Amino acid sequence: MFTGQENHDVTLVDAKQMTKAFRDQASTGAVLGHFFGKKALQKILDQEDCVGIRHYYGENKSGEPVLVLVGVTANGADMTGGVILELGFPCPPKCFGSSPLAND
Repeated sequence: MFTGQENHDVTLVDAKQMTKAFRDQASTGAVLGHFFGKKALQKILDQEDCVGIRHYYGENKSGEPVLVLVGVTANGADMTGGVILELGFPCPPKCFGSSPLAND
């Protein structure tokens, strides 16, 4: 089902259009994205039989949107017995610089 070699590339133009479409319908101050560090993501990917990462949309106890990340096996199963991440840094407020994905 999955190999870990799937192509998910998009152009900057397409990415800007998608993120702008979201921002245009989002409420003022809405979370636009999350940052996860390389070491945390690598912990998921380094698990035996992991070929990729799936994210789920969630909400924390404060009612703020979050992403929950989990490893996925070749047959599409979530690796719920392994590393699961959520503590990403939301943007805003953890946005730095001027990204065309967050500002154009």
